[in-house]
Amino acid sequence: MTEAQGRDDILRDFFLGFVRIHILHHAGAAPVCGVDLMAELRRHGYVLTPGTLYPLLHRLAAGGYLHPQDRRVAGRRRKYYSLTEDGVRILEQARRRLPELVGEVLMGGTARLPDGG
Repeated sequence: MTEAQGRDDILRDFFLGFVRIHILHHAGAAPVCGVDLMAELRRHGYVLTPGTLYPLLHRLAAGGYLHPQDRRVAGRRRKYYSLTEDGVRILEQARRRLPELVGEVLMGGTARLPDGG
């Protein structure tokens, strides 16, 4: 693996974390399907393929954070995801923790490690 590939991989991991939180946020507002989520994420500059998004949705559902439900829309079967109680709890935790972390990074604050470093 080249250094550039390593940087791309770590950035991808960072942003997929944000994408997961974004998915939980929208699923908490109203049931969402993959096609709509791809469009919403694209609006924010995240271009995800179905091969990336759907495994994320499946993992969040398998973890108990999303509840999948099949619906018929215009004659097609679509899976809609809504937030579970565990999903609500984890999203609330993320909302409490993110402002401090993101604020420090964006504002260039001094990083303080537990050992005083």
